[in-house]
Amino acid sequence: MQEESVQPQKAENQPSPSLEEQLAEARAKLAEQRDQMLRTAAEADNARKRAQTEAANAQKYALERFANGLLPVLDSLEAAVKSADLSGVELVLRQLATALDKANIRQIDPAPGERFDPYRHQAMAAVDSPPGEMHEPNTVVSVMQKGYSLADRVLRPALVTVAKAVEKPAGNPISDTDLD
Repeated sequence: MQEESVQPQKAENQPSPSLEEQLAEARAKLAEQRDQMLRTAAEADNARKRAQTEAANAQKYALERFANGLLPVLDSLEAAVKSADLSGVELVLRQLATALDKANIRQIDPAPGERFDPYRHQAMAAVDSPPGEMHEPNTVVSVMQKGYSLADRVLRPALVTVAKAVEKPAGNPISDTDLD
């Protein structure tokens, strides 16, 4: 048995690239990838700056639509004050209510007898039920000032008076019957 050594034969048509050519090719590829990386980084930085600018403008001009809705109300109120006409003031009040409604601002105006809600109401006083009216404890007796909410967030709670629990007169602490 003879061992034959098989050596790859080089194609005589294709000369192998020299080390300098390989190095130049690698450097060109590296320069191309570096340029692409720098362009991508610059594009990301520009997108970040653009997003920051848009966020700043959105915050700065967030109330623009609401303010534009209130400007006619201001004009009408000034005209009503000049004419001293109460019907004009009522018109302005309706315009203001419409502008607030469009901005999703709602009144918090609890009716007497409505259950006290500490998230929407602020109790200013606890009072006995007025004569002739029976209010359950912890219910609204009267509204001192309306509250307002924006969507589901309370801007200002309604200021209310609340019915307090009826206290029993002082008696015998051991028995419910008086010993007198």
